[in-house]
Amino acid sequence: MANTFKLKTRTGIDTSLVPVYTVPASKTSVVIGLTLTNIKGASITASVQVSSNTVDFETNADVYVVKDIPIPSGASVEVMAGNKIVLQTTDILKVSTSVVDGVDAVLSIMESDV
Repeated sequence: MANTFKLKTRTGIDTSLVPVYTVPASKTSVVIGLTLTNIKGASITASVQVSSNTVDFETNADVYVVKDIPIPSGASVEVMAGNKIVLQTTDILKVSTSVVDGVDAVLSIMESDV
Protein backbone atom coordinates (compact mmCIF):
# COMPACT_ATOMS: atom_id res chain seq x y z
CA MET A 1 0.00 0.00 0.00
CA ALA A 2 1.67 3.20 -1.19
CA ASN A 3 1.35 6.38 0.88
CA THR A 4 1.70 9.74 -0.84
CA PHE A 5 1.81 13.09 0.93
CA LYS A 6 0.05 15.87 -0.97
CA LEU A 7 -0.69 19.57 -0.68
CA LYS A 8 -4.01 20.94 -1.96
CA THR A 9 -4.75 24.67 -2.10
CA ARG A 10 -7.81 26.75 -2.88
CA THR A 11 -7.93 30.54 -3.09
CA GLY A 12 -10.81 32.97 -2.72
CA ILE A 13 -13.30 30.59 -1.15
CA ASP A 14 -16.87 31.80 -1.40
CA THR A 15 -19.92 31.96 0.88
CA SER A 16 -21.25 28.59 -0.31
CA LEU A 17 -19.52 25.33 0.60
CA VAL A 18 -16.69 24.96 -1.92
CA PRO A 19 -14.99 21.57 -2.49
CA VAL A 20 -11.31 21.78 -1.58
CA TYR A 21 -10.56 18.07 -1.93
CA THR A 22 -12.35 14.92 -3.09
CA VAL A 23 -10.84 11.53 -2.29
CA PRO A 24 -10.10 9.77 -5.61
CA ALA A 25 -11.39 6.31 -6.49
CA SER A 26 -9.46 3.44 -4.89
CA LYS A 27 -7.89 5.76 -2.28
CA THR A 28 -8.30 6.69 1.34
CA SER A 29 -6.85 9.86 2.78
CA VAL A 30 -5.78 11.24 6.12
CA VAL A 31 -6.14 14.98 6.63
CA ILE A 32 -3.06 16.04 8.59
CA GLY A 33 -3.42 19.80 8.36
CA LEU A 34 -5.88 22.47 7.24
CA THR A 35 -5.07 26.17 7.48
CA LEU A 36 -7.64 28.84 6.62
CA THR A 37 -6.42 32.39 6.03
CA ASN A 38 -8.54 35.54 6.05
CA ILE A 39 -7.63 37.43 2.86
CA LYS A 40 -10.17 40.24 3.40
CA GLY A 41 -9.82 43.35 5.56
CA ALA A 42 -12.50 42.63 8.14
CA SER A 43 -12.98 39.83 10.63
CA ILE A 44 -14.86 36.92 9.05
CA THR A 45 -16.08 33.43 9.90
CA ALA A 46 -15.43 30.14 8.13
CA SER A 47 -16.85 26.63 8.19
CA VAL A 48 -15.40 23.25 7.21
CA GLN A 49 -17.62 20.30 6.30
CA VAL A 50 -16.94 16.67 5.40
CA SER A 51 -19.45 15.27 2.94
CA SER A 52 -19.62 11.48 2.84
CA ASN A 53 -21.74 9.36 0.53
CA THR A 54 -20.38 5.91 1.33
CA VAL A 55 -22.74 2.95 1.45
CA ASP A 56 -22.64 2.28 5.18
CA PHE A 57 -24.94 4.08 7.61
CA GLU A 58 -22.23 5.10 10.08
CA THR A 59 -20.45 7.49 7.70
CA ASN A 60 -23.12 8.47 5.22
CA ALA A 61 -23.63 12.08 6.34
CA ASP A 62 -22.53 15.67 5.85
CA VAL A 63 -20.97 16.91 9.10
CA TYR A 64 -19.18 20.08 10.15
CA VAL A 65 -15.62 19.92 11.43
CA VAL A 66 -15.94 23.58 12.49
CA LYS A 67 -18.87 25.95 11.99
CA ASP A 68 -18.56 29.74 11.84
CA ILE A 69 -15.08 29.84 13.39
CA PRO A 70 -13.90 33.48 13.65
CA ILE A 71 -10.79 34.51 11.71
CA PRO A 72 -9.52 38.05 12.46
CA SER A 73 -8.35 40.33 9.67
CA GLY A 74 -5.08 39.09 8.14
CA ALA A 75 -4.94 36.04 10.42
CA SER A 76 -5.03 32.30 9.84
CA VAL A 77 -6.51 29.38 11.78
CA GLU A 78 -5.15 25.84 11.90
CA VAL A 79 -8.37 23.85 11.93
CA MET A 80 -6.81 20.44 12.61
CA ALA A 81 -4.53 21.52 15.52
CA GLY A 82 -2.81 18.12 15.74
CA ASN A 83 -5.93 16.04 15.06
CA LYS A 84 -6.46 13.76 12.06
CA ILE A 85 -9.51 12.94 9.94
CA VAL A 86 -9.71 9.78 7.83
CA LEU A 87 -11.58 10.20 4.54
CA GLN A 88 -12.86 7.35 2.38
CA THR A 89 -13.21 7.13 -1.39
CA THR A 90 -15.46 9.93 -2.77
CA ASP A 91 -15.59 11.85 0.55
CA ILE A 92 -15.36 15.61 0.01
CA LEU A 93 -13.84 18.26 2.27
CA LYS A 94 -15.61 21.61 1.77
CA VAL A 95 -15.00 25.13 3.09
CA SER A 96 -17.18 28.25 3.19
CA THR A 97 -16.79 31.77 4.54
CA SER A 98 -19.03 34.65 5.57
CA VAL A 99 -17.52 36.99 2.93
CA VAL A 100 -17.27 36.46 -0.83
CA ASP A 101 -13.71 35.40 -1.75
CA GLY A 102 -12.77 35.70 1.93
CA VAL A 103 -10.59 32.68 2.67
CA ASP A 104 -7.62 30.80 1.23
CA ALA A 105 -7.26 27.14 2.26
CA VAL A 106 -4.10 25.04 2.53
CA LEU A 107 -4.73 21.32 3.02
CA SER A 108 -2.09 18.66 3.79
CA ILE A 109 -3.12 15.06 3.25
CA MET A 110 -1.70 11.58 2.98
CA GLU A 111 -3.33 9.41 0.31
CA SER A 112 -3.18 5.62 0.44
CA ASP A 113 -4.20 2.96 -2.05
CA VAL A 114 -7.20 0.89 -0.97
